Amino acid sequence: MKAKSSAHYQREYRRRLRQQGLVKKEVWILPENAKHLAAVEKQLRRRGDMFEPPGEMDMTHQVERWTTQSLFQALQQSDWFAQGTAAIEMIDGAEPALHVTMHEYGDLPLFLTVSGDQIIVESLLWPASDVTDKARFNDAVLRTHKYLPLSTISLDNIDGEDYYHMFGALSASSILSNVVFEIEVLTSNVIQATEAYNEFLTVTAAAG
Repeated sequence: MKAKSSAHYQREYRRRLRQQGLVKKEVWILPENAKHLAAVEKQLRRRGDMFEPPGEMDMTHQVERWTTQSLFQALQQSDWFAQGTAAIEMIDGAEPALHVTMHEYGDLPLFLTVSGDQIIVESLLWPASDVTDKARFNDAVLRTHKYLPLSTISLDNIDGEDYYHMFGALSASSILSNVVFEIEVLTSNVIQATEAYNEFLTVTAAAG
């Protein structure tokens, strides 16, 4: 079965937001303030809460490096997964990975791997065959991906077919809150990438 493109999850994500009574507002900020905007947006989506400016991030030092197993156990107990906002499972293999399903974002799938000193968080965007002009698209990505903070777009071959992916990387010694933040940012960026690069996708791909 062909993997669903990010356009499908973008459509499901927007539908769920509308069902919650939320509305979209466009803002313009400096790139370095993206993490603060994400924190503010998350708070403004909760009903009944008085808005308070986000405080400084917890700087508790993570001394030990995560393994895939220890990260799996820790994430299971974090609010997102404990409350059912997202689901997580371990995929065993030569290089075990974590499969995360983001229920609030149309069940968007993400994958986490711990490799040496890095944690990689990634998600599929779309097959290269869904891009109408690869040269123009690749040029556009190189010129604009900095506006999707903390994430990078790559081209990878899976079972003989090229796919565009979005990924983020952080230290394997990062505190848990930073790992969760990386997951949240990547999820948001995958959704935004479909809108940002929609003009380069085939009609079928853009429609999901």
